[in-house]
Amino acid sequence: MKVIERMLVKAGITPIAGVDEAGRGACAGPLVIAAVILHDPFAPELSLVRDSKEISQTKREEIYELIQSAATSISVIIVPARDIDARGVHAANLDGMRRAVHGLEQTPAYVLTDGYAIEGLGIPNLAVWKGDQVVVSISAASIVAKVTRDRIMREMALQFPGYGFAGHKGYITAEHTRALNAHGVCVEHRRSFANIAALIHK
Repeated sequence: MKVIERMLVKAGITPIAGVDEAGRGACAGPLVIAAVILHDPFAPELSLVRDSKEISQTKREEIYELIQSAATSISVIIVPARDIDARGVHAANLDGMRRAVHGLEQTPAYVLTDGYAIEGLGIPNLAVWKGDQVVVSISAASIVAKVTRDRIMREMALQFPGYGFAGHKGYITAEHTRALNAHGVCVEHRRSFANIAALIHK
């Protein structure tokens, strides 16, 4: 799991930042992008760090706190639904990744991302296939982004009761579809997404 990071460290290329997002495919709520520089990606206490989707919510919360203490710098960018609608999810994601990296207190020598290279970053970076499963720094960013977004969605559920945001986190599920049909679209829904646009233009 740590081969890429070990190669970079062995070559004297440090610090390394991992970048990942949460909420790209959701039709409601924000896109959250995290950049993380770990003090030591190979530290034994980080052995539990995995792709956030492979970990239960309770365990993610515990590992999130561990990452907070094990990181030398963390930067989180929150892109609201209206910005995603204005720019498109891919452009908003790339811009958020750039902002997250530049928001780190420590400038990384190299950046590893999950899935997409960061165009125009000005720092060497590499998109790693399934990076949140094979690079510890990206896995850490995945957990930070996921936990941050889940907390936002739980708060959103209190503000907009009836949509079930605390459960499905803004992704389209049968429950979410029933809620949309019953209550219509709220301000946190992404109007540029096909299923939401279809409801608006019924």
